[in-house]
Amino acid sequence: MTISTQLIAARPAPPQARKPVTAGRMIGTAMMVLWIALGLGMIALMIGNWDQEKFLRYGPRYLEGLWTTLCIVSLSILFGALLSVPLAMGRMSKNRLAAALSYVYVYVFRGTPLLAQLFLIYYGIGSLRPVLETVGLWWFFRDAWYCGILALTLNTAAYQAEILRGAISSVPRGQREGAAALGVPKSVTFRKIIMPQALIVALRPYGNEIILMIKGSAVVSIVTVLDLMGETRYAFSRTFDYQTYLWAAIFYLAIVEMLRHGWAAIERRLTRHLRR
Repeated sequence: MTISTQLIAARPAPPQARKPVTAGRMIGTAMMVLWIALGLGMIALMIGNWDQEKFLRYGPRYLEGLWTTLCIVSLSILFGALLSVPLAMGRMSKNRLAAALSYVYVYVFRGTPLLAQLFLIYYGIGSLRPVLETVGLWWFFRDAWYCGILALTLNTAAYQAEILRGAISSVPRGQREGAAALGVPKSVTFRKIIMPQALIVALRPYGNEIILMIKGSAVVSIVTVLDLMGETRYAFSRTFDYQTYLWAAIFYLAIVEMLRHGWAAIERRLTRHLRR
């Protein structure tokens, strides 16, 4: 047996290799400088062309439009989440009819533009006024606000169904087999074992879907809903000032950034047991 009597002296860390200057890095740096210059230029234009009268006149309308946008998106996401559960179950069902109907629904609403879906609901179904009055649904389809919520709900339900289906499918089969071996009922297995793991997997895609819905909700302004973009169009039609759209972009950026950071905090909280 050998006994070490002298420790090896500490040595400094090896120097980091310098990254070579490549064409990609040069283009990326140039693009970043260009974007920064454009951003500073737009800020300078906003400061130079600031109009206190327009701000006081249309500022409250922007806040009303912002509230309308948040309401429409929140309700659409909520109703879409409720509708996505049976759709996801249908997509995974062994019943051919249920699987086919769910597949057709998801395929249609994911494969067609949201604007076309909104027009079909507002103008298409709305043209059937005598029938709607007979069944007592004209009060719903004559209001652009309700039609906008319905279109966004049906659209996001298709995406949320695929997110949920993929998340549930990602849970290892061994989880179900282990629960079955312990005699745990299938309903309890799904509710307390499968869904908690699936929702963690689906957390980030859900956040992306909400962000896309916030930006996509601007289409409802085309059917006379005075959301944030609708109020922006109104302000521009009165002032012909490009800054009206610039302020709308700032509002949308602020909403997305707050949601992104909030969602990241929720994700860190729920996945803290997975980090080492």
